Amino acid sequence: MTIKQFQAESKRLLDLMVNSIYTHKEIFLRELISNASDAIDKIYYKALTDDSLSFNKDEYYIKIVPDKKNRILKISDTGIGMTKQELEDNLGVIAKSGSLAFKMENEIKDGHDIIGQFGVGFYSAFMVSEVVTVISRALGSNEAYKWESKGAEGYTIEPCEKDTVGTDVILKIKENSEDENFDKYLEEYSLKSIIKKYSDFIRYPIKMDITRTRLKEGSEKEYEEYTEEQIVNSMVPIWKKNKNELSQEDYDNFYSEKHYGFDKPIKHIHISAEGTVSYKAILFIPEKMPFDFYTKEYEKGLELYSNGVLIMNKCAELLPDYFSFVKGMVDSEDLSLNISREMLQHDRQLKFIAKNIKTKIKNELENLLKDERDKYEKFYKSFGRQLKYGIYSDLGAHKEVLQDLLMFYSSKEKKMVTLDEYVSRMPEEQKYIYYAAGESIERIEKMPQTELVADKGYEILYFTDEVDEFAIKMIMKYKDKEFRSVSGSDLGIETENQTSSDTDGEGNKELFEYMKNILSDKVKAVRASKRLKNHPVCLSSEGELTIEMEKVLSAMPNSQNIKADKVLEININHDVFKSLKEAYGKDKDKLKLYTDLLYNQALLIEGLPIDDPVEFSNNICKMMI
Repeated sequence: MTIKQFQAESKRLLDLMVNSIYTHKEIFLRELISNASDAIDKIYYKALTDDSLSFNKDEYYIKIVPDKKNRILKISDTGIGMTKQELEDNLGVIAKSGSLAFKMENEIKDGHDIIGQFGVGFYSAFMVSEVVTVISRALGSNEAYKWESKGAEGYTIEPCEKDTVGTDVILKIKENSEDENFDKYLEEYSLKSIIKKYSDFIRYPIKMDITRTRLKEGSEKEYEEYTEEQIVNSMVPIWKKNKNELSQEDYDNFYSEKHYGFDKPIKHIHISAEGTVSYKAILFIPEKMPFDFYTKEYEKGLELYSNGVLIMNKCAELLPDYFSFVKGMVDSEDLSLNISREMLQHDRQLKFIAKNIKTKIKNELENLLKDERDKYEKFYKSFGRQLKYGIYSDLGAHKEVLQDLLMFYSSKEKKMVTLDEYVSRMPEEQKYIYYAAGESIERIEKMPQTELVADKGYEILYFTDEVDEFAIKMIMKYKDKEFRSVSGSDLGIETENQTSSDTDGEGNKELFEYMKNILSDKVKAVRASKRLKNHPVCLSSEGELTIEMEKVLSAMPNSQNIKADKVLEININHDVFKSLKEAYGKDKDKLKLYTDLLYNQALLIEGLPIDDPVEFSNNICKMMI
């Protein structure tokens, strides 16, 4: 028997196929089942134009038969089969697509598609097989042929016997190796799991003889094993059903069955898109954050299918990072089943789908915020921080997408509000959106720096997440209103009824310069405060880096000791200021003591560490004595 050689560079391509293209060897079964499904599809399409053919779906199926004793795995179909020439053309040239050629010839437009591509997918069988045998009899022919190959060295084709139309792919499974267990491809349980994972939604029955146990006839204790043919795939995926056929319970069950989470989703999004790129998707917005969401182990992405066949579990390219909490799947007939992760990054159709999905998610979140506020706030509690990270990343490139989804606690409303709600309530004379940053709402409410803004009756947004200020720096303006921190150097508020004692004056200026020299480089300046009413002292900051941002950066690993430009502000209408002036005129040592105490007091108010707690404690004792 003559061994025929594969054409062109098939030897190198086959080696690449077996060793590189597929990460998981179990993928071979997905490929062979998809090819079997295609073979049945071809009869269906021929029946549409050939009156002599009828297509009764019940007569068509795929059968998986493992033989552990002989290490044989057989995948049979009742599809269209192949002639000798088709075996030569389709299997003799690696990466040639018989399915693709058939599709182009028949101009399929009725919503079905042919997903498998004999060639690349078929040759994945060599990842697990020593020998691959294909026995096929074509529709309308009485002759059958056997194609057989041991790999890149070549193949043989010879006549054989086959009673029915269709194809049998027979694999001689490899022996186990140190790093691979090939036995699992002969185990019923493993095969069922692989089929459910990758091929559950193939539209034809996938049958297997399943071993079961039952009581022996006439016995109450003795059991016997028997085999029963079962269909192991569900065939009709939920996303291919009409929305009006499905209940909320159906979606919740799907969420649970796919192990997307242990919670119940807050919202589902069912997409059925037709057009330039057709696809179907079911997306879920979870209620709770996964325990590993902010760890390296968390993998974002949606399940990606090509016409019901799983391509990959986590397709990261379908979701932007800021929507990485979204779970679900996408199924498109326009994607190649054999697409690799590297190719996905450059796939035009996938980018189109991803763009549409991003828009859909944003719209659904906006609708949730508008129509189901309680649900949105529950979602935001879990994932609001991720939206803020999305604004901060890529230098604010995504702010237009995300800024209307943000919420912050309001000093006036005593609840979470949106930026739009804040701006809609602003008095006509108010120029800026004011915010205060701190560790908690309780801490912020006690901040001295809020006094002037609150006294004017202006609403203050409370920033309690470490990313808040960084995100707002990226937004800069919302509806032409700039953001201003209550701790910033310029509040943009004209103070009324200022007296001569409310300014630094020459005498006060010298005092503040003296205090600045005492504190050295700990502060950029000491000055009279325009924001304090009741408190004697506070810290403010100048420049882009605020005190709260300094705290966040300092807490990071390998921080570079980045410091905000701090200003020590003194309330010159407070009795403490009188003591400062008196000490400046009579006792410079006492002034140094007062200055150190006030500076450390301001640090404590800000939640910053004191440079020398022992010295601070001793200074308090000196005051008491």
